Amino acid sequence: MGKKYIVDLKTDEQEILAGLIASGTQRVRKIKHAHILLKANVGWTDQQISAALDVSVPTIERVRQQFVEEGLQQALSPRKARRKYQRLMDGIQEAHLLALACGQPPKGHRRWSLRLLASEMVRLEYMEDVSHVTVQHVMQTNELKPWLKEEWCIPPKQNAEFVYHMEDVLDVYQRPEDAHFPLICFDETPVQLISEVRQSIPGKRGCPERYDYEYRREGTANLFMFFAPLLNWRHIKVTAQRTKMDWATCIDELVHEHFPKAERCVLVEDQLNTDNPSALYEAFEPAKARSILDRLELHYTPKHGSWLNMAEIEFSVLSRQCLSGYIPNREILASETLAWESERNAHQATVDWRFTTADARIKLKKLYPVIHFENKVQAPLPINP
Repeated sequence: MGKKYIVDLKTDEQEILAGLIASGTQRVRKIKHAHILLKANVGWTDQQISAALDVSVPTIERVRQQFVEEGLQQALSPRKARRKYQRLMDGIQEAHLLALACGQPPKGHRRWSLRLLASEMVRLEYMEDVSHVTVQHVMQTNELKPWLKEEWCIPPKQNAEFVYHMEDVLDVYQRPEDAHFPLICFDETPVQLISEVRQSIPGKRGCPERYDYEYRREGTANLFMFFAPLLNWRHIKVTAQRTKMDWATCIDELVHEHFPKAERCVLVEDQLNTDNPSALYEAFEPAKARSILDRLELHYTPKHGSWLNMAEIEFSVLSRQCLSGYIPNREILASETLAWESERNAHQATVDWRFTTADARIKLKKLYPVIHFENKVQAPLPINP
């Protein structure tokens, strides 16, 4: 029996769907998925929805599942399934096709299109006949994808701002342990809350565990992570959302509850719109906000360089060990993360960070600006480890 996913729309989600349908400017498929969700929310069966909207039952099941597991927006705009096509090119013909796609298009064309590639393959007598659909299939299944462009996935060459923040964080990681200036890495991540409609039956001798096939979306939660790698300590705070007020509350707890005896907390975090010192003045009286800032030493990872935050590594471990199953509410999420946190702290687990500024100046040399002195070009030299 396949899993059945229960659609339980909140009031604001119903209003969003109703407004989408009434706008008259959305695509037909998106409007139809909105109708599916609204009817499923009031208890219509898949067969009733199928008859009313002229939509197949598998499509309705897929919309239900995407709503529960991925959220409202993904349910309205699902990924398109790919058709399978028979292999119509040999290795040599595929090589010619990729060589064309990597080169410059003919004069009068700014870029390659599928139909243009197909016509060029025929014109150059690499093939007698080929359709643009075959070209598309070959391009998608091949490891080389010359038409793809990744924007901002890595910093541009000679990016002084990226280098500044990177070296700043890497130098902080090289400091020795100091009880008066503890190093804290801070990060946050969202979590989807999903519950089972009926409680599972535990397994027993001769009978495996049995669980129901219905699941319900219960909203979202947010996790804040404090991680002190030199102290082998971490703490997770569960909140309903990620706002400036939530960030300010976490920072207040950091300096007054977790490290009340520290002179200053050396805080490493990402450059997010909520993680801003000004949020303290929005959350507290000016005197208290200033007192908190006086006990902080802030260091930000570069934009598009959040991998430099060691808290991300801890989140990766948490995701694999604790968050891989369905969690129905924030109370259970808090209980599970607390148990994980306590066990990992008891085992003195930490991160063995080995990437240094000296390594960065060698391995990421292209990120460093090239300096010109009297018509002589001098690249940055690596420092001694």
